[in-house]
This record gives sequence, structure tokens and C-alpha cells, in this order.
Amino acid sequence: MPILVGSRGSDLARTQVRQYLELLAPLCPGVEFKRRVITEAGDRDRVSLLADVAGRSAGSAFSSRLEAALAAGEIDVAVHSLKDLPTSMPDGLVLLAPPGREAVEDALCGSTLAQLPHGARVGTGAPRRAALLRAARPDLELVPIRGNVPGRLAALKGRNRVHAVVLAVAGLRRLGLEDHITEVLPLDRFPASPGQGALGIQIRSDQQELRTLLERAGDHTVHAAVRAERSMLAELHGGCSVPVGAYVTQEPEGRLLLTGQVVSLDGAVRLTAASTSRADDPEKLGAAVAQELLDQGARDILAEIRPAAAGVR
Repeated sequence: MPILVGSRGSDLARTQVRQYLELLAPLCPGVEFKRRVITEAGDRDRVSLLADVAGRSAGSAFSSRLEAALAAGEIDVAVHSLKDLPTSMPDGLVLLAPPGREAVEDALCGSTLAQLPHGARVGTGAPRRAALLRAARPDLELVPIRGNVPGRLAALKGRNRVHAVVLAVAGLRRLGLEDHITEVLPLDRFPASPGQGALGIQIRSDQQELRTLLERAGDHTVHAAVRAERSMLAELHGGCSVPVGAYVTQEPEGRLLLTGQVVSLDGAVRLTAASTSRADDPEKLGAAVAQELLDQGARDILAEIRPAAAGVR
């Protein structure tokens, strides 16, 4: 029987599955994979606030239906953009090591940050990106936009156009749209969403034979890095609705350097913490950086942010 691989229906989601299956093909000779599209609530409703969409779907606006289909046996593998996947895993599901990782940075398309005129309109739907832009350029007018990558790039044209949009470098590269990148934003000032650039490969925990098969494509160095980032986010009780950034740098002798940031929505307060450890306990590293941020006052910032962030599209 074929192995059913589910994903969202966007161009990016389909491309991610195609590239993943191309990687698996020579590693799993004789195995047949079939794709299945699952329409998530956030794709069906592109008008409502994401917090409202997530509330109606009893979870994430961009992963809940895929996870439900996986748990019900309607698909065998769910392929997510890892940054969209909540840090809490439903009972019976497990994340595998991702197959490598694309660039983790965000990019400006349409203009560089320095070249944006005073009061320029910049499109982004992410509270993290909005807060970091406010920290760098308080004069900017931030315009909430949602939709797929081509749709966001289309906001650069037309009567109500924006001067620039912020998108993940990874998505642009995977779609062959890297020519639209005007500036790659530096990680020290614009830390990425935890897990950005990596795929979330999810299966049922009782699928041991399938797990053994798919782990042939897993990159365990990347897996340790994203586990550290997501552990930090989990300890902060964060998610896509709060401006928390994190990224791991590979250090000599296999050590990981995790840098995390929490930023107030207005960009006025930025807390940064970093720590290193061996790669064999990434969750402990994530917890240590989260605790350092909490010691600096992140709890109060996040408590103020969550009600306000719920109103961000």
C-alpha cells in the first residue's frame, strides 16, 4: 500500500512535499508515496484574526486538521513548516528529524530597511516581525497581510501597495522566488521564529517501521538545533502570536549556541539571552535560555503581549 503524505494546499506546502519525496526516493527504493492535501482553517479563512481561527479549530490555524487526519489514520505522514507547528505534541504523534534546513533568516522584499522612506508601509502578519521592525524603524506603518507567498508579494503592486513585505528566506528559495529578496535581515537584530527554515515531519508514534524508513532522510544536527529553539519557546509558553525569536549557531566540537529574544510589541524593550551546551540535551539548553529571559523580565512582557497579540491578523 502507498504511504499517504499530507500537507496544506499552498504552493509552498506542495513544493515542500515534492522536495521531501524527491529526497526520499533514492533512500526508499520500491516505496510508493502519494500526496494528499488537507485544507487548514487558516487557509480557508484569510479574513478573520488568526487567534479567532485557531480558537474555532481548537488548536493551530495551520496544523490542527493535518494532525487530526494523521491521528485518524487518514494520512500516514504530515509535512508542516516547523515554525507553524505548536510546541505541544498531541498524544500519539511524534516529530522526526527534519531533512536538513533552509536559511533561517527573514527577508525584506521591495526595499532595504535603510532605503524605506519615513512612514513607509511594510506588510507583515507576524507579531514577532512587526515588533522587530518597530524596534528598528518606529516610523514605519505596519500593514497586516496574510496569505501565501505569491499573494504577499502581490501586495507590492496595485493601488494600495506597500513599500516592502517581510517573508522567510526559506519559503522564497523553495519557490524559486529569491530574486524578490532585497535584503536578508541580520539574525542579531531580527531573530527568526523557532524552527524557521525546517520541515516538521510528523507521524503516529506506533508507526515504528515507517519511522525507521523516514529517519534515513533525517538530519540529526538540525534536529538538535530546532529542538533547542522549540524548547525555549515552550518554556516561555509562546507561539506564533507572541514576538519570540530564536536561532542556533553550530559551535566547535558539536556544541550548540542558542540565542533567544523577547521583544515588546512596540519594539521599545528587547531582551536577549544566549547559552551553549552539547547537542545531546537540546531541551535543557532551550530551558536554560528561557529561564535567563524570564529572569530579565520576559514574563511581564509576555503577559502584556498576549491579549494585544490576539488582535493581530
